[in-house]
Amino acid sequence: MRKISMMIAVVLAFTLILAACGKSNGGNTTPSPSPSSTPSDTSSAPPAEDDITQKKVSISIYYPTPDRVEDRALEDDKIRRFNEVFPNVEVIKSDWQYNPNEIGIKMGANEAPTLFNTYASEGKFLAEKGWAADITDLFNAYQYKDQMNPILQDLFTVNGKVYGIAQRGYPTGVTVNKKMLEDKGIAIPSFDWTWDDMLNTAKAASDPNAGISGIAPMGKGNESGWNWTNFLFTAGGDILKVEDGKIKSTFNSDAGMKALEYYDKLKWEANAIPQDWALGWGDAVGAFAQGRTAMVIAGPDGPVDQALNQGGMTPDDILVYPIPAYEKGGKHYGVLGGDFLVINPNATKDEQAIAFYYATFDYFSDKGLESLERNIQERQGQNKFYVPAVFQYFKPDAEYGAKVTALFNKYDNVYQYGEETMKLIDGKAESPYNTQDFYGAMTNVIQEVFSKKGVDMKVQLENTAKFMQEKFYDTIQP
Repeated sequence: MRKISMMIAVVLAFTLILAACGKSNGGNTTPSPSPSSTPSDTSSAPPAEDDITQKKVSISIYYPTPDRVEDRALEDDKIRRFNEVFPNVEVIKSDWQYNPNEIGIKMGANEAPTLFNTYASEGKFLAEKGWAADITDLFNAYQYKDQMNPILQDLFTVNGKVYGIAQRGYPTGVTVNKKMLEDKGIAIPSFDWTWDDMLNTAKAASDPNAGISGIAPMGKGNESGWNWTNFLFTAGGDILKVEDGKIKSTFNSDAGMKALEYYDKLKWEANAIPQDWALGWGDAVGAFAQGRTAMVIAGPDGPVDQALNQGGMTPDDILVYPIPAYEKGGKHYGVLGGDFLVINPNATKDEQAIAFYYATFDYFSDKGLESLERNIQERQGQNKFYVPAVFQYFKPDAEYGAKVTALFNKYDNVYQYGEETMKLIDGKAESPYNTQDFYGAMTNVIQEVFSKKGVDMKVQLENTAKFMQEKFYDTIQP
C-alpha cells in the first residue's frame, strides 16, 4: 500500500504540472488523479470538478494479438494494477492492429482506440495527417523524459513537438539457424559478414527438393520493400534526399541497382529463396521457426521468440547477426524499427491524460519490474523463454537500465544477444516521408525480380522512382 500511495503522489505532482502547462495553452487543465494525495494547501489544487478520480473515464488500448499469450498476460496484469490506482477508469481492450491503409478510415469513423500501437516510420505521417495527438505538454511534464532512449523517442518528435511514446525498438538483423548449418556441415560465417558471405551460406543451406530455403526474404506486403531497404542502406544508398527545399528520389542509384541485383542473385543464381517466395512477415518468420529456412531478415526479437517458444529450438540453435555489409569493412546498417504508442487526437483531454498515464505506467517502475519478473518466472515454469527487444524505451546507461539488466541476468530463460552482434549491429532511420508507400512500390519491383528471370531492373527502378516522385514527393513541402 505504501508503494501505491507513493505512486499516486508522484502522478499527482505530474498532473499538477500538466495543469499549469494547460493553463498557458488555451486554458485547458489536466485534472488531479488522486484526491487522497491532494495537498492540504488546496489553493494550488485544481477545482474538485476537474479531479480525474471523480470522473468516470473510459479509454481503449492496444491489446496484443491472441498468438502473443505471454504479452497478453503482462497487459492483463498491468490493467489490474492500473485500476488499483485509477479505479474510476475503464480500460477497454482493442483488437485493432495498426494498418497504414486503415488508420484514415478508423479516424474518420471515430473508431480508432484511445491508445494505439504503431511503428517507427509513422511519426511524421500521423502527425501531418492529424491522426496523432500532440502530447508535447504531457511529455515535457513527465519526470523521466530525459531518461527516454533518444534513438527511439526522437523518431516521434516532429518539428519540435512530440506525437508518440517509445516502447521498444531494433535495428533490423538476420536470425540464423545455426544448428541447420552445422548439421549440413556449412561453416558458420563471421558476425562481421558481407553480402557474399550471406549469399554463399544461403546457397549451401538451400535444399529446394526438401522444401528448405537458405534464406526467406519477405516477398509480399510492405515488409518486402522494408526487407530490401536494408541492402539499399548497406550498399551506401538512401531512399531520398531533401535539397533546395524539395524532396528527390535517390533509391534509383548505383546502390539501389546493387541491392536489386543481389536479390536477383539470391533467386536465380543461388536458388536460395523459397519456391513460394510470396511471404509476409508472419510467413517468413514462421518458416524460420519451423526449420524451413536457414535465415530470416527481421527485428531480431520476433524470429528468436517464435523459434524458441513455438519452434522448439534452444538458444544454442540460433544466432542473431547484423545485416551483412556490402563489402568487408562496410557498415552493417539495419532499418531502425520499433513499436510506439500514439494517443488518439479525437479523445478528450481527460482521456488523453489517462492514456498517457497508462502508456507510461510501468516505465521506470519497480512495480513494472516485479510484473516482468513474474512473467519471466511463469515462462520458466512452462519451459518458455523471454526475448527482450534489442533497444528498450530507456537509455541503456540509465540507472533503470542497470536494474533491467540485473533482472535478466538472474534467469537462464531470458535470451541474451551476443556481444559481437551488439557491437556491429547498426540502425539507420527510415525516411519520414511516405515510407510505407515506398515499401509498397518496391514490393512490386521485388515481385517482378523474383517471378521473372532477366527483368530489366534498371527500368523497374527508374519507373518506381518516377512514380514516387510524381505521386508523393513533388506534393510535399519539407
